[in-house]
Amino acid sequence: MKQEQIWDAEAAQRYDTPGTGMFAPEVLGPAVDRLAELADGGAALEFAVGTGRVAVPLAERGVPVTGIELSVPMVERLRAKADEATIPVIVGDMATTVAPGEFSLVYLVYNTISNLLTQAEQVECFRNAARHLTPGGRFVIELWVPELRKLPPGQTATVWQSDSQYIGLDTYDVLHQRVVSHHFFFDESQQARLSRSPHRYIWPAELDLMAQLAGFELEARHADWSGAEFTADARSHVSVYRLNPATA
Repeated sequence: MKQEQIWDAEAAQRYDTPGTGMFAPEVLGPAVDRLAELADGGAALEFAVGTGRVAVPLAERGVPVTGIELSVPMVERLRAKADEATIPVIVGDMATTVAPGEFSLVYLVYNTISNLLTQAEQVECFRNAARHLTPGGRFVIELWVPELRKLPPGQTATVWQSDSQYIGLDTYDVLHQRVVSHHFFFDESQQARLSRSPHRYIWPAELDLMAQLAGFELEARHADWSGAEFTADARSHVSVYRLNPATA
């Protein structure tokens, strides 16, 4: 399925969970704090802005935010929270779409770069970030670490969350570096609801090489938005890349 088919009106509605999940203050607050700091008084551009989970509170902090978003239903939900003057949004894909203006910060959160399903598209995403940044500007990526060490011989799936209302598991195609995430949602009925999304996973070292190809250098990498140390056991990372002034 194409990404715009996956992120339809139903998915956009499910995405918003005010106060819980990825909208929980303890999850969202540190991300907004860190991004406001990294913007350093300049404007920010969010690739895959979605329904405004990060963009809206970041704009409320006084950071001018523009978004690029492929899904029209996602943008429609964002518009219930902020108008076009407050958060301008350009409809298009994050690898090629150009937003007007100059930015000190481009950011891409919650694993979304993996929605680009080829290495070439992911490299173009870095180049698109560089295209928008002022000299010395930053590109920030939040991304999960592939859990291949959890795969015993002959197994292709890992369960990464399981509780009474939800089971999340990933099936790996290690030959093509692909993952399909399966999300099972349960309620009080006997029926479960399933949604799936395809991804191309990226190791941190490969991400760093993509950055170099686009003229970036790794400035910092932490295990989360609060600055925890990134270790071999970290399940995700927040990587900050600085654009070489000679590249801009």
